[in-house]
Order: sequence, then structure tokens, then C-alpha cells
Amino acid sequence: MTGHVAIVGGGPGDPGLLTLRGFDLLKQADVVLVDRLAPRSLLDALRPDVEIVDVGKEPHRHRRSQREIEALMLDRARRGLRVVRLKGGDPYVFGRGGEEAIACAAAGVPYEVVPGVTSAIAVPAAAGIPVTQRGVTQEVTIVSGHAHPDSPESTVDWDRLAAGTGTIVVLMGVTHLAALAARLVRGGRRGSTPVAVVADSGARVVVATLDTVGCAAEGIEPPAVVVVGDVVALRDLMAS
Repeated sequence: MTGHVAIVGGGPGDPGLLTLRGFDLLKQADVVLVDRLAPRSLLDALRPDVEIVDVGKEPHRHRRSQREIEALMLDRARRGLRVVRLKGGDPYVFGRGGEEAIACAAAGVPYEVVPGVTSAIAVPAAAGIPVTQRGVTQEVTIVSGHAHPDSPESTVDWDRLAAGTGTIVVLMGVTHLAALAARLVRGGRRGSTPVAVVADSGARVVVATLDTVGCAAEGIEPPAVVVVGDVVALRDLMAS
């Protein structure tokens, strides 16, 4: 008997932002594989017999490899269990949900993907920053800042982004923030471009410029969302 896998985007941390479909699947689950940034408070409402496995990843410290997580997910489904892979944000926005969906498909295990509210949009919104605004910008690009911008591991076209005028949202970019800002200036973005570094789901916000953000945001620890562009200035207009 084959069970079922639900790859569920848990949203940016607030349990109230989990979708109804995701919540329904969570309540029906026999097994939950949970990420570090998923809405963990919801686990307290599950049946006491539900198997909860912490597979969260921290910078430079992974409890389980991605292959181990996929093997565990498939093993439980093959036993006929209902598996929820509860992730932070959206599974397909730097969440490795695509890899897990491919693993299910290759193994012939039924699965579904439940979209989540991505932190790339929700966290700036919580800080009073819309990532697009009529009359300001009509485009937004979401990129990973996990790799140093000058590293061969980075596949981001920083020159193209620097030459544009749209909003840039950087996830996992705190460690290399100063280098990312300098790279954008070197590529043509003006140094006075506003930058916001938003941490603690919007509770802590540092506003600076590309020229100054490296120093201004010292001390901020991941996870945080970096927003580059003129939309950052709208935060003052939206303050109540």
C-alpha cells in the first residue's frame, strides 16, 4: 500500500499565513517532516501519535542531507502513511521542493505541492515595503545570495540586475551582504539606492543605501530578507 506526500509551503513563519489546504493536510498527517523556519507552533495541535521528524537546516549545520530527507519521506509513504513535508515559505522558492517532487515522481509515490506565502514578498510587506508600486517599478527579481557574488557557485547575473531599475529581493544574503552591495554598485546601480534588511519577520528593519548597508546591518543574523530599490523609500509614506 502506498501513502501520499504533501509538500506544503508553511509561509513566512506566522501560522496564520499557512493556507487552508496546507492546514487540512497537516491535521490529517501521520508523519510530518518539518523545516527550521516552518510554523512549528502548529505541531502542538496534531494528534499525539503523529511522527514528527525535525529535518531543519541551519547555516553550516544540517541534521540530515537532502537525500536522507527524501529517502525518509518516500519510506513513510511506501508504508501507506500520509506524509507532510512542512517547509518554510514556498516550496518552489529556494525551498528544494522541486527536488522532492522529482523524487516522489521517480519513485511512483503520489504527491501534491501546496504553495506557501514566500518570505520574499511577505517579509518586506510586514516591514511596510511593497516590492512593486505603480509609478516606481514594474518588476521584481528574487535571487539567492547564498554564494558570494564573485564565486563560481553563484549563477546570478549580477551585471544584468545592476543595470536595471527594478526591485531586487535577496534571500540568504546576510553573510555576503557587503559584497553583494558592492557588486551591484560596481555593475552600475547607484550607491545611493535604498536598501532595507528585514529580520524577525519584519520586527527589525535596517534601512540604508548600497554604499552604507554593509556597515549599517552589521550584527543582523540570518534569516533576513534584503530589499534593494526605490520601493524601500515608500516605507516612510506607509508608516502610521
